[in-house]
Amino acid sequence: MALPHASSFRRHALFLLCRSPSRFLFLSRSLSSSAAPGLDLTNPTYIVWGSNTGVGKTLVSAGLAASVLSPSSDDPFAFLYLKPVQTGFPCDSDARFVCQKVSALFRRHLNGSPAGLLASDHLLNASTAASRELLGGRPEQPDEAVEGDAASRGLGAYEETRIGNGERKGGDFRLVCKTLFGWKEAISPHLAVEREGMLVDDSSLRELLGRCLGSSLQGGGHGTKEAIWRVIETAGGVASPGPSGTLQCDLYRPFRLPCILVGDGRLGGISGTIAAYECLTFRGYDVVAIVLEDHSLSNGVSLQSYLRNRLPVLILPPVPQDPLNDLLDWFNESSKTFSSLKEILLSAHVKRIERLHDMPRKAGRLFWWPFTQHKLVPEKNVTVIDSRCGENFSIHKVKDNQEMLIPQFDACASWWTQGPDSILQIELAKDIGYSAARYGHVMFPENVYEPALQCAELLLEGVGKGWASRAYFSDNGSTAVEIALKMAFRKYMFDHEICAASPKFRLHGSCPELKVLALNGSYHGDTLGAMEAQAPSSYTSFIQQPWYSGRGLFLDAPECFISNGLWNLSVPDCLQSNLKPEDMRFSSCAELFCPSRDSSPIANNYATYISEKLCDLAGSSHSILVGALIIEPVIHGAGGMHMIDPLFQRALVRECQVRKIPIILDEVFTGFWRLGRESAAELLGCQPDVSCFAKLMTGGVVPLAATLTTESVFEAFKGDSKLMALLHGHSYSAHAIGCASAAKAVQWFKDPSTNANIDVERKILKELWDVELVHKISYLPAVKRVIALGTLFAVELKADGSDAGYASLYASSLVQKLRADGLYIRPLGNVIYLMCGPCTSPHFCSEQLHKLHQSICEFRKC
Repeated sequence: MALPHASSFRRHALFLLCRSPSRFLFLSRSLSSSAAPGLDLTNPTYIVWGSNTGVGKTLVSAGLAASVLSPSSDDPFAFLYLKPVQTGFPCDSDARFVCQKVSALFRRHLNGSPAGLLASDHLLNASTAASRELLGGRPEQPDEAVEGDAASRGLGAYEETRIGNGERKGGDFRLVCKTLFGWKEAISPHLAVEREGMLVDDSSLRELLGRCLGSSLQGGGHGTKEAIWRVIETAGGVASPGPSGTLQCDLYRPFRLPCILVGDGRLGGISGTIAAYECLTFRGYDVVAIVLEDHSLSNGVSLQSYLRNRLPVLILPPVPQDPLNDLLDWFNESSKTFSSLKEILLSAHVKRIERLHDMPRKAGRLFWWPFTQHKLVPEKNVTVIDSRCGENFSIHKVKDNQEMLIPQFDACASWWTQGPDSILQIELAKDIGYSAARYGHVMFPENVYEPALQCAELLLEGVGKGWASRAYFSDNGSTAVEIALKMAFRKYMFDHEICAASPKFRLHGSCPELKVLALNGSYHGDTLGAMEAQAPSSYTSFIQQPWYSGRGLFLDAPECFISNGLWNLSVPDCLQSNLKPEDMRFSSCAELFCPSRDSSPIANNYATYISEKLCDLAGSSHSILVGALIIEPVIHGAGGMHMIDPLFQRALVRECQVRKIPIILDEVFTGFWRLGRESAAELLGCQPDVSCFAKLMTGGVVPLAATLTTESVFEAFKGDSKLMALLHGHSYSAHAIGCASAAKAVQWFKDPSTNANIDVERKILKELWDVELVHKISYLPAVKRVIALGTLFAVELKADGSDAGYASLYASSLVQKLRADGLYIRPLGNVIYLMCGPCTSPHFCSEQLHKLHQSICEFRKC
C-alpha cells in the first residue's frame, strides 16, 4: 500500500509510424473514445483564449484546475485539460505544465486529508521531428522513412501520477491533460506544418477534439460518474492561425464554447485585449470573464470602463520572472482570484442551462409563431437553437440526463433565406458591422451612399443583366411584389393610353378593373395586394383573409417531376389533345429546359390554350383588363414545391409580350442560384419587365428586397407632378447594413474562388444532389414524386384525402424522426424538402439524402 502523500509513477508509450495522413488520422481516432453525438454541456466547459502569446493562458488554466481540484472540496471533481495544438514540443508542453503544477499544489494542500489525485498527461499525435525529440533523439530506422506531409507519428504516450492515499469515501480527484497535436519548432502551427509535415485539416482537428470532449473520465474510485470540468486552451492569440492556416477564432467556432479571455496587463495591452474581445464577440462567442496579470498600469480599470461592467475583469498578481521559481507560492497568492473565477464560471454555466430549459416554456407563452397552429406544438417539440454555424443549427436537447448541444442541418435553409457557409457567415458579419458603425441608418430618397450604390450595380450586372436598368429597394419579398404590381399596372396603362385625360379612362361610366394573369398554386406573399395576385388557397381562405377577392385570371399549369427514375410531365386535361406518351417522358432535367421544345406539338397546345383564355376574358367584359402577368419561375415554393413546365411559362411570357402585358417574375424564392442559375429567368430563357428579389440576396442575414425593372417601366412614372411618381417607400429602404450584406453575398455566390460549386464555363451550379440516390428515392413505394434542382430537393409522400395538402399532418412522425437524426425539417403538408445553400458541398448534400432515404424507408417499412 502506498504511504500517505506518497506518489507513484508509471509511464507507457506506444509509437506508431504512419505513412499517410489518412492512416494517421485513423490511428488518432483509435486512441480516443467513441464520438458522442453532439457536445455534452452537463458540466462546465470553457475555452481559454489569449489576447496574444505569452499572456499567461496556461497559468490561468492551471490555476482554475487547482481551484476545482482542491483537497478541501466537499465533492471530488474531475478536470479535463485539452491542448489541441502545441508547438515547441516536447521542450514546451502546456499540458505537462498544468499536470505538474496542479499535482504539486494538490500535494502541498493535502494536510492529512484522505483525498487522492490521479493526474495524467497524454500525447496523442506528434510530428516525426517532435516524436524523435521525445524519444531522446533516437535515429530513424530504415523502414521508418517518411515522405512529405506524411512526416507524422500517431502517439499514445502518457504519464500518470497518483498523489495521496485515495482513501476518501467519495473517491479520487482526477486530472487528465491531453495534447492532441504537437510539433517540435516553437513557431506558428501553420509554419510548423510546412517545415515538419503532419498536415491536420480543420475538420479532423475538430473531430478529434469533439471525441476528447465526449470521452468518459469514469474510474475515479467507486464507479460513480464524476462532475467534470473541461477546459480547452488555444495557442497564441485569438486570431493566431491553426495548423491549416485557418484563424483559431474561426477554427473552433462550430463548438461556440463560452470563453475565458486572458488579457494583457502590459503596456499596449488594453488595445490588444479589447481587439481580442471584439474579435470573439464578433464571431458569436460568449466571453464570461477576462483575466490579466497586474503590471501596475491599471489596465483592468480601463477595460472595465470600456466593458461598462458587462463582465468581470479579474487581476492576478505579478508573475515572478526567476526561471528557477516553481510558481507554487504565486499560485497560492492567486488562489482567491482563481476561486472567484471558478465561481463566476460555475454561475454562468448554471444560468445558461437554466435559460436553455426555460426557453421552450417561455416561447409557448410569449410568441405568436407564423404559419403555426400552436395547439399542435407541445412544449417538448419546441426547438431551442443555441447558435448557427454555416448550414447547421446547434440545438439544445436533454438526452439520458445529459445536457447536449447537437448539430442539426437546417434543411429549411431558415425559410429559404440561407446561403452562407461558415466562412461567408463571418464575412457578412464583418461587412454588416462596418456599415452599422459607418452609417447606422440614413434615409434613402434623393441620397446616395456606397453600400446602396454597390448593391444596385451588382444586381443590375447580375440577376438583371441584359434587361434591367433600375433597382427599387424595400424590406421583404411580399412588399417587393406589391411594388412590382404598381409598376406593371402603370406600365400597362401607359402603353395602352389609359389615363385621366383619355376617353379610355372611363368605360361605361366606371374605371377599368386591372387584373393579373397568374397560375393556380402560386404564392406571392402575405400582404393584401400580393394575396390578391394569387389564386384561392389555404393562405387566402375567408378565415385567413376575409377581404380576399382574387383579382386574377388563374390558369392550371402542367407540372414536371421525377417518378420511378424518370422525369414526367403531368398535363391538365384541357391541354392533352394530340399528345403521345413519349411527349410526357424525359430522360433528364436538361431536356425539359431545351429550347428545341418550342417547336414541339405541346408548345402549340400551350399557346392556343393561353390565347383562348385571354380572349375569353376580353370578350366577357370591356372593363376588365389583364394588366400584368406574375409567375414564380419554374418552382412554386409555398404551394408545395411543384415544378412548372418551363415551356408553359415561356409560352405565357411570349403571349403576354405580344399583347403588351408587362411580365413580373417573382424570384423572391428562386433567385440567386436557388435553382442552379443566378436568376431563374435564365432557365426560362425569358426577359421580364419587372423582377422581385429577396431572401438569398443578403445571404439570409438581414431583411432586404429589391424590385428590378426596365427603363421603359421607369419612364412611365416620370412627369411634372410628384403625383406621377411611385408613391411607395419604407423608412429602412436601402438600409446600409442590408445593402452591404447583399453586396457581399451576391459576389460570394458567383465567384469560383469563394464558391467551389460554380461551373465557370457554363455559369451554373454543379450538381449538388446525387442523381443515383435521387432516382433511388423516386422508386420508393411511399413516394409520389421527387424534385431535384439547384439547391432544392423535394419529395411528396403518397397520401389521400386529409392526409394530403398543406394542412396534412401525415408526415409528423417522419419529421420528428428526421429531426432526431440531425435534419431540421419543416414540411409543407405531405411534402418534405431539403434545401442547402449555393456553397454547400455535394458530399454534405449526399449525406443528408442518405438520412432522408433511410427514414422514408422506415416510415413505411419498405
